[in-house]
Amino acid sequence: MFILNRIIQRIIRPAALLRKGLLCLCLLAYMATKAQEPPPRPIAVYVNPAQGLIFGAFFQGMSGGTIIVYPDGSRTVSGSIVAANLGYPFSPAIFEVEANPGTLVSIMNGPDVTLTGSSGGSLTLHIGAASTGSSFISTATPPTSNIVRIGGTLIVGSPLANPSGSYSGTFN
Repeated sequence: MFILNRIIQRIIRPAALLRKGLLCLCLLAYMATKAQEPPPRPIAVYVNPAQGLIFGAFFQGMSGGTIIVYPDGSRTVSGSIVAANLGYPFSPAIFEVEANPGTLVSIMNGPDVTLTGSSGGSLTLHIGAASTGSSFISTATPPTSNIVRIGGTLIVGSPLANPSGSYSGTFN
């Protein structure tokens, strides 16, 4: 009988220890998986109403040309276009992107846009580069936004095709 009790104890003890060990392991696994990361925040893009893509004032020659506004706020002209400093500003468009820190944001330019003139005619706008490049990782914690500046190229034709006036349009 003594030997039988010893054999039973040897069988029961490891099984009890195994059950206790599994119970502890299950509790640890439950405790480790109990936390949940915050749900992903959708990316929100806001247009800064104070600063759209503005090319400023210029004079066009007989053959036309291009005006480029860069994301850093500088401007260049080519062809028979002459930049004019008549008090009209020029600037890149500014967008505010709100996303969780660490979110990868990709920027895809839409197609060229046709701008219509107040005196008739139309110009072509080619959306340019972004100050962040074509993609960036969000670093600002909402409600703070990541600032993205977008430049563009305005293609101007002859004075007959593009009479003087104010041209406007929208882009995506």
